[in-house]
Amino acid sequence: MIESATEARRQALRLQLRADRERFAASPGFDAAHAALGTHLAAVIARLEPQCLGVYWAIRSEFNAAVALGADLACAQLSWALPYTRRTPREMHYRLWDRQSPTLHDECGIPASSGAPVVPDVVLVPCVGFTAQGYRLGYGGGYFDRWMAAHPHVTAVGVAWSFNRIDAGAFAVEPHDQPLMLVVTEDGVDTS
Repeated sequence: MIESATEARRQALRLQLRADRERFAASPGFDAAHAALGTHLAAVIARLEPQCLGVYWAIRSEFNAAVALGADLACAQLSWALPYTRRTPREMHYRLWDRQSPTLHDECGIPASSGAPVVPDVVLVPCVGFTAQGYRLGYGGGYFDRWMAAHPHVTAVGVAWSFNRIDAGAFAVEPHDQPLMLVVTEDGVDTS
């Protein structure tokens, strides 16, 4: 399979942003930034008033929304769901999650829930990078983009570190890219 120039640029950008995120996770300011992002995210969720919140299992130095929001009384009262991904065909769905440590892993090796399938009304989407227009750069599998395209009525909230904002010229939006409603960082809602 021949990699397109656009995908090669995206892959290089992913590697750079992930390395930046790893360095940040080991820095002295990480804990304060994590707390600030949790506070901003909880406020956004309170305004959105979801019935069911789709969270994600944090990997590779991502913001840990489950830990941060689990400490928020209002968020802790909501029904939560975790994604479950399949490799063939490439698809993702959500399953209700009781917030206990998962004993199941999906086909991508990420901890998942064995709960009933559900479509959350608000989902949190981890971003390796994001643009001012609300597009995200993920890990390249397209799982979230396909899920959001199939569920356009769901509110998708990006979660990222502010330094992972991508300059306009560094990211070409492709037809499969789905915009997020908003992106929340440790600085608040990114409105640029």
